[in-house]
Amino acid sequence: MPATAHPLVEAERRDLVAVLEQLTEEQWSAPSLCHGWRVREVVAHTTMPYRYGMVRLLVAMTKARGNFDRAADTCARADAREMTDAELLDCLRSNVAHPWQPPRSDSSAPLWHEVIHGLDITVALGLERRVPDERIAMLLGSVSPESVGYFGANLDGIRLRADDHDWEYGSGDIVSGDAQHLLLVLTGRALPPGLLKGARAEQFTATV
Repeated sequence: MPATAHPLVEAERRDLVAVLEQLTEEQWSAPSLCHGWRVREVVAHTTMPYRYGMVRLLVAMTKARGNFDRAADTCARADAREMTDAELLDCLRSNVAHPWQPPRSDSSAPLWHEVIHGLDITVALGLERRVPDERIAMLLGSVSPESVGYFGANLDGIRLRADDHDWEYGSGDIVSGDAQHLLLVLTGRALPPGLLKGARAEQFTATV
């Protein structure tokens, strides 16, 4: 990665800062689409790369017996308890140009991280924010069986079809919706009711 982050990543971080600046304390404490995480834990997780050096990360991984997902969950919960909402927001605001990229990943990975976790917040809160088309198009163009497998989404017999982009993925029964909502399906999220269409849309919809 260059000395600054990809321009689309920076723009997405700035947009998320603007969203978070408007949230109430109750919204910061509201559930996100990340199972078991409130908005506060999501922001703690997205800012983790800016606050954790190699030694601190290795300690967290050792405690989690090498399981990164477990380490990330533990760290997000601990940081959300120890940091205020204002401190979490300031950390994100101060690092919009941070060059972080997940190990052994391509250039789209940081954008996936920012966009999906931003949607974890805005979709869960029912906010009307739409991710700009250029960012969505980059992510749609990077979808592959490997990326779908990484997130563990079960798309057997499903064809995802975007209503707002010229994009389809998979084969079988059509499940359609806005592209940003289909990206959440690809990453294993259960969406609020009414965002997807199709006979099997309920497979990807949270029960109320």
